[in-house]
Amino acid sequence: MKKPMRKIIYSLVFAIMVMVVSTILGSAKIPFSEIPGIFSHKLFSKPLSSGISSLLVDIFWKIRLPRALASFLVGGALAVSGTVMQSVLRNPLASSYTLGVSSGASLGVALYIAFGLSLPGLGNFILPIIGFSFGLATVLFAIGLSSRLDAGLENQTVILTGMVISLFMNSFLTIIMSVFRQHLQRLIFWQLGSFSGLTWIQLSVLALSILPVVMILMRYTLELDIMTFGEEHAVSVGIDLKKIKLLLIVLATFLTGASVSFVGVIGFVDLIAPHIVRRIFGSSHRLVLPLSFVFGGTFMALADIVSRLIISPMELPIGSVTALIGAPFFTWVYFSKKRGIDA
Repeated sequence: MKKPMRKIIYSLVFAIMVMVVSTILGSAKIPFSEIPGIFSHKLFSKPLSSGISSLLVDIFWKIRLPRALASFLVGGALAVSGTVMQSVLRNPLASSYTLGVSSGASLGVALYIAFGLSLPGLGNFILPIIGFSFGLATVLFAIGLSSRLDAGLENQTVILTGMVISLFMNSFLTIIMSVFRQHLQRLIFWQLGSFSGLTWIQLSVLALSILPVVMILMRYTLELDIMTFGEEHAVSVGIDLKKIKLLLIVLATFLTGASVSFVGVIGFVDLIAPHIVRRIFGSSHRLVLPLSFVFGGTFMALADIVSRLIISPMELPIGSVTALIGAPFFTWVYFSKKRGIDA
């Protein structure tokens, strides 16, 4: 077996192991041996074994499993979004989080909650659409402002602009929370991030929002490879650069907006996962894109396990767990890149 394939298999096996652990660990522990029986009972109406109660079955099926799947989906979506942003902008620190997409999407959802807005005909997809719309407006504004301040779109300019815009959006979010105190608890959720309480219906909407977009992005792996060599090279081989870049940014923003609209702001996953994957598997997007999904999903599931167990039976906000890892990682990437430029 070739070494890259062996690494891929190891990655997939580890991801499955983490998902299984995520479903069985918690304040109420579910025996691993009972999981096949629970699936048989729920899917094929087979009787339960005498060793497991209906309460544990409900905990597994209605709480743990949707939560584990949602954490994997959201982590994967954010990681793919970060991969695309870094490649399109040729910036190792670019991501939907650092460019303010998460803050913009969160502000949009907060306005929707606070004012009780209604958009007929959208049903359960209203939150992803609102998150996407505000997230896209934010990232386009960030890139447009950066290009006016610095025509070369240097790393520092793009990142600092994104952070300033994020702070600006967060200040509006704080004002909304202060004015609409009746929604305070729900609005705080968007700032901290959590997978608690997600239902199968919400999980279905997440999957229908995220997976088709990831599949579409997989069709542009060649273009992403070419763009990493520079805009002149991309134009010379016949790529409609302006059109492709806009499409890829829109799709990447949608992944973040859809994720944030359901689980709140969770940072740094879209920065960490792509870097790890490129270190292990190289720079070809044919591997980087799907494996970023796997690594991002696995990282998010692990972070969710930590958030549930570290102060059990209470929970830590998932965003604080990812930030504890992501902030030092961001600093390391920033200064290692800066040293490379200075050298």
